[in-house]
Amino acid sequence: MTNDIPAVGPEGRTDVRADDRTQTPSKPASTPELVTQLSNEVTRLVRDELRLAQLEVSGKAKKAGVGIGMFGAAGIIALYGLGTLIATAVLALALAVDAWLAALIVAVVLLVVAGIAALVGRRSVRAAAPPVPTEALASAQRDLETAKEAAHR
Repeated sequence: MTNDIPAVGPEGRTDVRADDRTQTPSKPASTPELVTQLSNEVTRLVRDELRLAQLEVSGKAKKAGVGIGMFGAAGIIALYGLGTLIATAVLALALAVDAWLAALIVAVVLLVVAGIAALVGRRSVRAAAPPVPTEALASAQRDLETAKEAAHR
């Protein structure tokens, strides 16, 4: 019996290695021996499946980490693009009015948009508070009541 990570076959199942195969006994095993053998096999199977799951999850976590990093980079680049668009708006408006007034107008518009976004966000946060799983609690209470009724019958 080996304690290393199981090999993974083409269908994603663990392959049986030649040294892991149980040999055909020359005499039939007793019931206690069979129970012990079953316990050992189940324990080994659970350990191997947990190792395989751990390998799979760690591989997926690495891929997710790279993806999250790319989203972060995209967000930073988009922020620079937004700053450039704001500067473009200031420069375009400066063709019609003084540059300081163009910058002031764009700043006021941006602050108004930020204020509206803050109010919408505040409303959403208030609607979500308190963060209690009310549906799950209600479901658990219904389950408890059903169990009590079944016990009284």
